[in-house]
Amino acid sequence: MMDGRGPQRHQDLEDVIDVIAGSYDGDDEINNLESADLPNKRAVIAAFNHIMPVLYMGFYSTRALNRTNLRYALSEHLYPAQDILVEQICRAVRYQERMGRAQQPKPEGWSEEVVLRLFKKIPELRGVLNTDVRAAFDGDPAASSIEEVVFSYPSIQAISAYRVAHELFVDDVPMIPRIITEHAHSRTGIDINPGARIGESFFIDHGTGVVIGATAIIGKNVKLYQGVTLGALSVTRGEVNDSRGDKRHPTIEDDVTIYAGASIHGGETVIGRGSVIGGNVWLTKSVPPGSKIFGRAK
Repeated sequence: MMDGRGPQRHQDLEDVIDVIAGSYDGDDEINNLESADLPNKRAVIAAFNHIMPVLYMGFYSTRALNRTNLRYALSEHLYPAQDILVEQICRAVRYQERMGRAQQPKPEGWSEEVVLRLFKKIPELRGVLNTDVRAAFDGDPAASSIEEVVFSYPSIQAISAYRVAHELFVDDVPMIPRIITEHAHSRTGIDINPGARIGESFFIDHGTGVVIGATAIIGKNVKLYQGVTLGALSVTRGEVNDSRGDKRHPTIEDDVTIYAGASIHGGETVIGRGSVIGGNVWLTKSVPPGSKIFGRAK
């Protein structure tokens, strides 16, 4: 139904646009208009969405696969993933260098080399992810099949994103790794920083609310339940000498189980091998191997 205010409504909106545009004139950090140099979040996610089928080809394909057409199916995903990632990594590096945040300039062709290294590691990543899937199936009696785990468990989505992003993080790619893991975070409720180091056979049961910080180290055969935090004690940026060097988050050794709601903090905190940490426990001190901690730890 027309109300006769069409021209005035248009002018009102034009006035609002002028006001919003004016808000970009200040020195606030979010006023950055250099979008041509920044990576495109949607493009990065599109690239990752091409990599996921390569990790689990039979689970994502829309047609029957066999050894005859497998190579073609892989090419359908890896070629566009390569093109997108190279462009987005170039943008991220170019922006970082222009802003004076790069320790040293990247050589010509560096982005192509990084993407190729990532792709060459896919067979190894698939092997590790298979141990994660097995850990989920073996660790959850409610899982009826391996296929159910791959299709429906949010932890597999989050861990897969982390393992891809971690390879880019290790190669010193700016911004892109965090975009990938935060995309998974938004979809699963599981927040794994790409800088964390996580061993094989890793399982997060249920998953919602799990936080794993940037310098956390997690061994093999570790199981976390929902709401677990592996965090840092509160510090300001000025108190951290090197955001990639200072150990701010705990170390979890092999064969540890941490139940729902537990919070473990601090870079010097080590949870010894084979320990069990009960639900809602707060820990800022190390515990020896084989410990069983329930209630509020001292």
